Amino acid sequence: MVLELLGGSTKRVLLIAVSMIVLIAILDWRLVNEVPLGFLYLVPMLMLGRVLRPWQIVICAAILTFLTEEFDIFPWNIRNGLPRDVLYFTAFLAIGIFVHQTVRNRDIAMEQMREIERQSEAREDAEDQLKVLIESSPAAILTSDSKGCVLMANNAAHRLLGSEMGMLQGRELVRYFPGLSNVSRTDSSPHLFRTVMQSHGIREDGDTFMADICFSTFMTKSGGRLAAMILDSSEELRTREESSLHQMLSGSRIAVAAVSHEVRNVCGAINVVHQNLSRSEAWNGNKDFDALGNLILTLERIAAVDLVQYKESASEVDLLSVLDDLKIIITPSLQEGAIRCVWDIEPGLPQVWADRTSLMQIFLNLTTNSVRVLDHLQKQRSLIIAARSNPSGVHVEFRDNGGGVAQPETLFHPFQPGARATGLGLYLSRAFARSFGGDLRYRPIPDGASFIVELPVPSMPEDAV
Repeated sequence: MVLELLGGSTKRVLLIAVSMIVLIAILDWRLVNEVPLGFLYLVPMLMLGRVLRPWQIVICAAILTFLTEEFDIFPWNIRNGLPRDVLYFTAFLAIGIFVHQTVRNRDIAMEQMREIERQSEAREDAEDQLKVLIESSPAAILTSDSKGCVLMANNAAHRLLGSEMGMLQGRELVRYFPGLSNVSRTDSSPHLFRTVMQSHGIREDGDTFMADICFSTFMTKSGGRLAAMILDSSEELRTREESSLHQMLSGSRIAVAAVSHEVRNVCGAINVVHQNLSRSEAWNGNKDFDALGNLILTLERIAAVDLVQYKESASEVDLLSVLDDLKIIITPSLQEGAIRCVWDIEPGLPQVWADRTSLMQIFLNLTTNSVRVLDHLQKQRSLIIAARSNPSGVHVEFRDNGGGVAQPETLFHPFQPGARATGLGLYLSRAFARSFGGDLRYRPIPDGASFIVELPVPSMPEDAV
């Protein structure tokens, strides 16, 4: 309280303290034979301890000790005066240091209080921002306790699960996401999880959907907790499956057409032999020979079923995006095979007219063939993927140093002898390219092979067949 009354700026406190010391010294000098006033120096010492440093307090305590001894009525000698001065000095120094430390501790406490207030305000702001972020997030966000009961769910979670606002709290999380049954009870295992999974979800009305779940577990004083961010991937699943079906049907049509073509060739050869033999009278009336003729006619009718060229669902495709996806897919295989891959992509490539899924299949087939060939190469293995625009469209080239192709004239024929599986890879790839107005061709290079995918630009979609 005294410190507050005598508070103020440092200069003001020093001026008041010095004035009081001078006043007390004069009074003590004038009343030297009456009453000793040295104890009054404690008041200015209280003030000085508030604004001075410790070494300055020591000097002031020594000065006040001298003034007290100088104007008191007691005679000074070694036996009596020295202990008395030590007591004076100790009293002045103790009060000054006490006030100094008290003020210092108070300042530290005040600064800590201000820091706590700042941190509290910052924490409140962060919590408000986090709350706004969670509530405005399009992804469903939920947290659950160690028993698997929902603690918090944002608006998107209620919309995703078809529940009324505020009704999810307290319900078991596995009721909606059975795939989390092994991780929701985090108290049962000391291991913490931070991963992504895909699982079926169940809405309030029993409707199921496919969900991508990013979740993590953590420990608190109240036990284990689980936090999950959930997205409905049903539409993505439908799109992926429809695209896979579309791709399978396209490849099947082309494969069946290739088989029909080969069967027609065989039937034509057999029919020629049959007609030549029919001119001989030795086979006239032979039932087995007639049955063979009927069998040939039946096979010809089956092989004559020419499938209409399937028109791909072509559209404008961002080629750079497709090449980026291709890089993500093939990089592990290239690294595993110690293949140096050079991406020579022209910046600012225009969009192309193609079917994205079919185009990716073409690129994957070409890179897979290159990786397979380079796998047996002893020297340095390299694959160059280049993309350039030109007046006719965009060319994407796949060039490797695997030694080239021995018989390029039969390269795009189906059912090639010695090919892996059915030998339809390059045949289907070129058929896909031509289905949306492009093409696939081979160009021999020294010690290697080059396949060029020619793609039209959207300004000429009418070229697609």
